[in-house]
Amino acid sequence: MKKWNEQVNQSIGELIIYKNNQLIAFNKPPEIAVQQKSEGTKSLADLAEIYSKSKVFVIHRLDQPASGIILMAKNSQAQAIISEQLKTGKVEKQYLAVVKEPPQKNEGELIDYLSKNPKINKSFVVDKTQSKAKKAVLKYKVIGQSDYYHLLLIQLITGRHHQIRAQLAHIGSPIKGDVKYGFKRKNKDRSIHLHAFSLGFHHPISGEKVLLKAYPPEDPVWNAFKDTINQL
Repeated sequence: MKKWNEQVNQSIGELIIYKNNQLIAFNKPPEIAVQQKSEGTKSLADLAEIYSKSKVFVIHRLDQPASGIILMAKNSQAQAIISEQLKTGKVEKQYLAVVKEPPQKNEGELIDYLSKNPKINKSFVVDKTQSKAKKAVLKYKVIGQSDYYHLLLIQLITGRHHQIRAQLAHIGSPIKGDVKYGFKRKNKDRSIHLHAFSLGFHHPISGEKVLLKAYPPEDPVWNAFKDTINQL
């Protein structure tokens, strides 16, 4: 069975969901890093540069085991403009997450404070008075149910390290496959069922509103929610 890097090397063009002379966006598969983490493996940014035959500028990140939309800039000016939109909350981000244990309420808002432990690359919900604690806010809604799992649509208000993973785990709803945050079994390909589904922003030159959508990978769990996701 081919590894993700081998698959992506052969089909990077098929992952592109949006491109122009300012920006390029991909539907990232799980288990490929957005930026290089170790020698000998190509990141999505590396492959984007090979495809574009020019330098690309990473605007935001997505956890390696997750999948979904990654937007990159083709110049530093476009990168700076979109990064400022992110910083000021003008970028709309929606995620899909599959959990076994649903939240107590079908819809709600989670407001926590997170602290990152860089030694183990993990974030924890802590008291807001703790040093370096950062406020984390998201809204969620349970939008689907299968025989074993529940599908959540998440609107990310802030963008903290491992925010969705940590906040859902804190309420007893860890993401499927996410053993780092308390799910009991890992997925065979080490992915987690977290997907960056939509991204809304303003084009850096024209100011026009752009809304991108990317659909989850083909697998039995995601496929069980295909009809629901297609209606979004």
